[in-house]
Amino acid sequence: MAKMNIAPKDRPKVKFECLRLLATLRLDKARMKMVSGFVDTYLKLNQAEEQIFQSEIVKLELAKQEAVMEIITSWQLQGREEGREEGKQEGKLELVMRLLNRKIGLMAPDVEERIRNLTVTQLEDLAEALLDFITPEDLVNWLNQLDS
Repeated sequence: MAKMNIAPKDRPKVKFECLRLLATLRLDKARMKMVSGFVDTYLKLNQAEEQIFQSEIVKLELAKQEAVMEIITSWQLQGREEGREEGKQEGKLELVMRLLNRKIGLMAPDVEERIRNLTVTQLEDLAEALLDFITPEDLVNWLNQLDS
């Protein structure tokens, strides 16, 4: 979308037409989610453009309007779910970092960076394992086990 050089005034219309066509394709849910996610990701609208986009949806016949709104609702739900997951990971990371600082003291920047790159599951495992740590080397050894 970015490479198409869409004129700013045409952005709401292009997004609307993409959704209108997508709603008529009758794709399975996985393909629908992939294509609609692509459109939503690469054709973000500002508030004014969003109002124009919404006014175009209202002009559709009811059945097509419902299909388009279902796609938009799936974007909103997906965005909320992604936000929740990111929030959970950030919260767990913050708690683990605080516990580690209290348990073994300040960490080397490279060790801290390795921790920041852990998955949610790995952070949960680290939260349990850190109860047994005594020295910073215990943490490094635990991290090294992940790599092997």
